[in-house]
Amino acid sequence: MDKGIRARFIFADPKDNGVSFNKGETVIIRGELNKGFEYPEMGFVLVSDREIFETKKSRRKRKVENANRIKSYNDISAGDYVVHQTHGIGQYMGTQKMSVSGVTKDYLKIQYQGTDILYIPIDQLNLLYKYVGNADRKLKLNRLGGSDWSKTKQRVKQSTAELARKLVELYAERERVKGFAYSEDTIWQRDFEDTFDYRETDDQLRSIEEVKADMESTKPMDRLLCGDVGFGKTEVALRAAFKAVSDSKQAAYLCPTTILAMQHYETFLKRMENFPIKVEMLSRFRTAAEQKRILKQVKTGEIDIIIGTHRILSKDLEFKDLGLLIIDEEQRFGVAHKERLKELKQNVDVLTMTATPIPRTLHMAMTGVRDMSVLTEPPENRYPVQTYVLEDNPAVIADAIRNEISRGGQVFYLYNRVQGIHRKAEWIRSQFPDITVAVGHGKMKEDELEDIMYDMVNGKTDVLVCTTIIETGLDIPNANTIIIEDADKMGLAQLYQLRGRVGRSNRAAYAYLTYHKDKILSEVASKRLRAVKEFTEFGSGFKIAMRDLEIRGAGNILGPEQHGHMDAVGYDMYCKLLKESVQEAQGLKVEEETEVSVDINIDAYLPEIYIKNHNQRIDIYKKIAAVETEDDKFEIEDELIDRFGDIPKAVQNIIDVAALKSPAKNAGIFEITQSGDSLLLKFHEEFIDANLIMGLDRTYPKRIKLLSDEKPIVSYALKGDYKNILNTVSNLIYVIKELQNAEK
Repeated sequence: MDKGIRARFIFADPKDNGVSFNKGETVIIRGELNKGFEYPEMGFVLVSDREIFETKKSRRKRKVENANRIKSYNDISAGDYVVHQTHGIGQYMGTQKMSVSGVTKDYLKIQYQGTDILYIPIDQLNLLYKYVGNADRKLKLNRLGGSDWSKTKQRVKQSTAELARKLVELYAERERVKGFAYSEDTIWQRDFEDTFDYRETDDQLRSIEEVKADMESTKPMDRLLCGDVGFGKTEVALRAAFKAVSDSKQAAYLCPTTILAMQHYETFLKRMENFPIKVEMLSRFRTAAEQKRILKQVKTGEIDIIIGTHRILSKDLEFKDLGLLIIDEEQRFGVAHKERLKELKQNVDVLTMTATPIPRTLHMAMTGVRDMSVLTEPPENRYPVQTYVLEDNPAVIADAIRNEISRGGQVFYLYNRVQGIHRKAEWIRSQFPDITVAVGHGKMKEDELEDIMYDMVNGKTDVLVCTTIIETGLDIPNANTIIIEDADKMGLAQLYQLRGRVGRSNRAAYAYLTYHKDKILSEVASKRLRAVKEFTEFGSGFKIAMRDLEIRGAGNILGPEQHGHMDAVGYDMYCKLLKESVQEAQGLKVEEETEVSVDINIDAYLPEIYIKNHNQRIDIYKKIAAVETEDDKFEIEDELIDRFGDIPKAVQNIIDVAALKSPAKNAGIFEITQSGDSLLLKFHEEFIDANLIMGLDRTYPKRIKLLSDEKPIVSYALKGDYKNILNTVSNLIYVIKELQNAEK
């Protein structure tokens, strides 16, 4: 006001329907800022309270990026095996620019058996998957036009059909069983959830809602919660347990290790200290007398939540009224334990948690036969683990340990051989006489090993020299440096899991992957280490671990007998066939996926002078191929301008062609080709009739013909519309869709 600017104050939410604005007026509204901003020219800086104080998180949801976060695992390099939907397994040999009749386009060159070569237009990249399967054996390439691929697909389809039938039967059986329906959230539930010190990720909020909806249903819950290390699965479990106890039911939390049980026990105690809920732990850390007391109190209902290892599966533990069973990493329990779990599970809500990432493709394939919640979004204030790949250098390693210890942290030193492990610990002690160094390996007695881990968790140990026993089940936020000796001898999934032991707090974390000095790394080891180094961000289990983690993950979910079938056709094709089988088993019509093919005489390629890096070009091609809406189109155009400068005509053509495909598909067109001075549009029969042809003829007199073929083809005479052929095609599709809508 003091500047003479007229303004209007609005105290309502501007998104409310009752609020209107006048063009050109200045409006002041109430709101809050997450971050401040600066106008250097005016000498004006605004700092938000969130940047000064550590305030409580807001409930406002954050926008989740689309599925781009998991596209990078598909990056293909020359020599990689690929799977084509129609032609089968081939070997990608790179891209090739080809000019036909003065028109230049990029093609993917795929080598098949013998001298067979297939050139695929770059805009049909979606028909191609990177082969993910057993990389240890040399794959047999399919022959173009042969019957081997269709026979293999048929064999795998029979296997997925049988699996889908069993899954659907199991699901139907569960639908028939009646369980306890919990009441809606209480005020206490909301108060409890407000004690969470962090802002929930969108994935967490969605998963929590899914779990609660299951619990409020009369059908017993059987939900699988998948999430990468440190992605907040425990918080989902906490809220489910609180909800169970609020309705006078008991909850049991089953952990694979004693240390993990202890850590969860402490977390539950801390979160529930202000509520009248009794939490107990049953493990070897309890004396015989304490265990006897706990068993009695569980039976009488005095204990609301019991946390423990397989000890809570013992026959002598009787619940007064068990309502919720939470199982952490079920695959790590033995056959006898699983049989006891089946007994406990009857009429009880079950939430199973796993850190094995479930890829989106498998998740989609399983939708409808398995209730799954997937956490793919990292929590706020987490830093990527800085990863270094280097020759074994004692001076660098000593510096890394010194830097971590000097900031009050702890170190994992991974030496994956029992023989010589104590010598390595002595070397560290000789470098740092004042610190506590402990040794842990799998040949120790279980009690002795657990005591060593317990000391590490409680900060009594500065450096733990250990084998891969730390791969799962430890959460030590204060340990933020890991050194892995002979990292070249380990698998990609294992390296990823081991690195996940650090970086579990808001402090920067470091991983040093070392290999013997002067050792020449094999190509596989080199690629593996490069991949781990490249994908440092949280959640990259969804990117780098396709070869190991996701195949293993599929094995965990689907059973090991499916591995051979998965290897035969590759992971993505297997998921596609499984999804179809599930739909068929449910009696649903399987929609045939058809890709719209566009082949018109325009230059369409990414010039090397515009994007020099081959992998970047492939990545951009994939992003363009995924364009479906106007927003997608604008987004990729903005990205290209930001990263590479003004968009050349040949590149704009690729984007415009990609943008045509979705409206063409909606109009029932699956092929658009240019033949001389005619455009040929091939339709699915159900989308075309006499009214459409007559309407087109009225709109474009003497230009339209209906050609007879296996599928109906509409021919459009171009008559000189060559310069703006893309506009012509776009307008034609628009008119077709308008005419189709008018008939409805």
